[in-house]
Amino acid sequence: MSETQTKHDFEPKIVAYVCNWCTYLGADLAGTNRLEYPPNIRILRLPCTGRIDFNLIVKAYEMGADAVLVSGCHPGDCHYTSGNYHARRRWMLFRVLLEGIGFDMRRVHFTWISAAEAKKFQEVVIDITEQTRALGPYGDFRKLLEAPVC
Repeated sequence: MSETQTKHDFEPKIVAYVCNWCTYLGADLAGTNRLEYPPNIRILRLPCTGRIDFNLIVKAYEMGADAVLVSGCHPGDCHYTSGNYHARRRWMLFRVLLEGIGFDMRRVHFTWISAAEAKKFQEVVIDITEQTRALGPYGDFRKLLEAPVC
């Protein structure tokens, strides 16, 4: 944060990797229903959360994201049968790695939002934006990248 910028002036950059069949449609329904939520989120639509390469999450932070959301179909409701189960298993492993390197886990979010849950999408985006705004910019990620490798 610059000297002239306060936490109150800070507007977080949030990247959302979302499932084409559920969360993306929930976001679309939120827009159709004119539900308001902060414009801080950038949605990247993917076929399924089960196919997300977690390097995408790291790349978002490398490019300046302050928080990341990964969201897909509810367990048992995947368009591709078990993609969300694969995503959940991968997330559990990836989370351990992130925690091990000192990553701020308050900046990555994993949730399930169906196509009919426009209100939930709105609430999740508002919540993540407020949490991230309170945390301030994620400058510590640069320090993680620059840390010497053992």
